[in-house]
Amino acid sequence: MLKLSNAVEIADWEIDITQIRAQGAGGQNVNKVASAVHLRFDILHSSLPPFYKERLMSLNDQRISKDGILIIKAQSFRTLELNKEDALKRLKDLILEAVKPVKARRPTKPSRSAQRKRVDRKTQKGKTKSLRGKVQV
Repeated sequence: MLKLSNAVEIADWEIDITQIRAQGAGGQNVNKVASAVHLRFDILHSSLPPFYKERLMSLNDQRISKDGILIIKAQSFRTLELNKEDALKRLKDLILEAVKPVKARRPTKPSRSAQRKRVDRKTQKGKTKSLRGKVQV
């Protein structure tokens, strides 16, 4: 059971965790032990509220397929248990980040002094460039 908030939870049967062999440089155990984890989560067929599903599907994330399946690969740690915890934590963080309210942007106007400084810089730059012309003899 992955608890996202007081009202929203993801049941264990909705999350498919598969053991795989980790990539990367070899070592004494790397070719024998499947310590990495593939976490699959079907967004569209999950028990998440519709708002959560819409926000997740609107994300521009390469881990989410067009069919609504989220795949997270965790192989940072040497043990299977730590990789499972890492994958579940990343799933939770991704979902919570997706449903965070977007802060509205309020357009602002530059101050008078900022406008004046900008114009002064432009005129100074123009004077500098005019001095770069051919020299009159």
